[in-house]
Amino acid sequence: MRTDLVTTTAVAAVSASTSAAVAAVRNLGILAHVDAGKTTVTERILFLTGAVHKRGEVHDGTTVTDFDPQERDRGITIFAAAVSCEWGGHRLNLIDTPGHVDFADEVERSLRVLDGAVAVFDAVSGVEPQSESVWRQADRHGVPRIAFVNKMDRPGADLDAAVASIREKLHPAPLAVQLPIGREGGFTGVVDLVGMRALTWPDGAEPGADCQVGDVPEELAAEAARRRQALAEAVAELHPAALEEYCATGSLTAAALTGALRQLTGSGQAVVVLCGSAYRNRGVEPLLDAVAAYLPSPLDVPPVRGEFDGAPQERTADPEQPFSALVFKVAATATGRLGSLRIYSGTLRKGDTVLDARTGRTERIGRILRVQADRHTETGTAVAGDIVAVVGAKGAKVGTTLCDPRAPLVLEPAVAADPVVTVAVEARRSVDTDRLAAALARINEEDPSLVVGSDPESGQRTLSGMGELHLEVAVEKLRRAGLEVTVGRPEVAYRETVSAAVTGLVLRHVKQDGGSGQFAHVVVDVAPLGEPGTDGFEFRSTVTGGRVPQEFVQAVEAGCRDALADGPLGHPVTGVRVTLTDGATHVKDSSDLAFRTAGRLALREALRRGGPLLLEPVVELTATVPPDGVGGVLGDLSARRGRVHGSEPRGGSAVLTATVPLAELFGYAGTLRGRTQGRGTFTTRPAGYAPAPRMQQ
Repeated sequence: MRTDLVTTTAVAAVSASTSAAVAAVRNLGILAHVDAGKTTVTERILFLTGAVHKRGEVHDGTTVTDFDPQERDRGITIFAAAVSCEWGGHRLNLIDTPGHVDFADEVERSLRVLDGAVAVFDAVSGVEPQSESVWRQADRHGVPRIAFVNKMDRPGADLDAAVASIREKLHPAPLAVQLPIGREGGFTGVVDLVGMRALTWPDGAEPGADCQVGDVPEELAAEAARRRQALAEAVAELHPAALEEYCATGSLTAAALTGALRQLTGSGQAVVVLCGSAYRNRGVEPLLDAVAAYLPSPLDVPPVRGEFDGAPQERTADPEQPFSALVFKVAATATGRLGSLRIYSGTLRKGDTVLDARTGRTERIGRILRVQADRHTETGTAVAGDIVAVVGAKGAKVGTTLCDPRAPLVLEPAVAADPVVTVAVEARRSVDTDRLAAALARINEEDPSLVVGSDPESGQRTLSGMGELHLEVAVEKLRRAGLEVTVGRPEVAYRETVSAAVTGLVLRHVKQDGGSGQFAHVVVDVAPLGEPGTDGFEFRSTVTGGRVPQEFVQAVEAGCRDALADGPLGHPVTGVRVTLTDGATHVKDSSDLAFRTAGRLALREALRRGGPLLLEPVVELTATVPPDGVGGVLGDLSARRGRVHGSEPRGGSAVLTATVPLAELFGYAGTLRGRTQGRGTFTTRPAGYAPAPRMQQ
């Protein structure tokens, strides 16, 4: 008997089986504006897939993913929560992400490790401000999406209007694959335009009962046929193979349409749009089918790229390749310190030793856990494509790469946003000072967008975050841990820039104190990068003839970046372009250090001469108010230095949009409630920086 053939066949069979298992995985996130119904969609998915046996409700505080006490008290998602379930032979690793702008960094870290996403929209409001923000975040990470228009049972719900808002604000090619059956309170199902069948959920059916599949209602047959043809035409315009079939037959088969939609979704050329009412359990099964049909598996996405010692490296989603994974969340739980990670390649087994590429230390994996929000199931093995939690990686932080010690690799982590609001935090009792420091360090470890620092003038400990609510949640976490703390008034993070160009500034750095000296001669031009408030820094060199060697040019750039940390007004500098136009060196005394020092001093001097301009963070505010409260709200926004952009009616209310300085919005929720008898709501999203009034400079 040929044992080598038997062994080869067995290995091939195992490899094929493992590849099939990876192909059946879908790593996806649920993205949306706050209150669009993300968590309810997630809860219905878990219920329909059998992952839970009782439906949870946001208003009852019984959902699986909003398990933190603060989430249940506030009725919003604060922390990204991972869950797993099975549907139609596919494993869905799903992350329910926050919808509030203050927790956008949680969304950023989640998107870094996801292969696809479901964007949830309100059928009445369509695309809302935070919908745009999370969509742009997904664009940056190249994450394919499908759209789910939720709350089709609400008064004023309109699928066509929601699709139009997606086309106008987010994507040029939203492709609706369903037609609603019934309107508003009479919404009972959808027509599947791909398979030309009706899916209905009758009133009075038991929660979780299977949807009924039947023929398209006669009264909708003509409209469904028209929309099916329009869908085929839209797909044919975008997909070459579909175009060939369409030209030959005048239509597309269900199989051809499904295949084309999958490829268009994966490439980002189109967005499949479905609809339903998650609260009433309508439309979730087709959404799950669409996730399996259209969103990519780990095998469908490009290999993950990293580097080690400056050499680029790639890893494919192959369990046989060397192990590599990225930690995207760290949490302290009753069972120990958990690190949630996405495995990009290889296989991880309980007891394995892995390399922490950030520190160079090795860590032993004590346990591997399948995550169900705050509950965990132990498993012995995890493979490429899995999202799991591990116990034992004691030094791993958010953004850490864990890999095979024999094949080191560093993966690019998600970039944390700069905080915009700061408060002073002190322990009320001096004996709690050390406990407070430890608690703040732990909070920062779990959420890198919370930055712990100290005030250079008062010496007070400070906590900086993405917004007022972000800091409120962090402080409440300290208090629930048994710490009595006092909190100062929030202060925003100012920036500064130059208001005028400075050309031909000469900086000659000469230092001689025995032995080798320092010599650097630079000539720079400094100018605003764009309009006041433009973010970023740009450096370039126009030096010719080798008057400044390239290594010294890089040192000048490093020195300029050093100077950005603290401008003449005492704030970080942004929106500046520096051009190195000339310079000179000394044969013995010139060095990287000398030119770095010269670059720093030159930019500091240019900032003083260029008329420093103070910038303050501004936000785009969207307020929904009753018609009789519009005048009072507009007057209040003007008093807060807001610039109103527009007002439009929507569902019996008025929607106001304005750009307002962040510093003017502390405590605004209470003011808005007072001016609208408790009926007004508002949301914000960052809109960059704008010049602050002279009185604040």
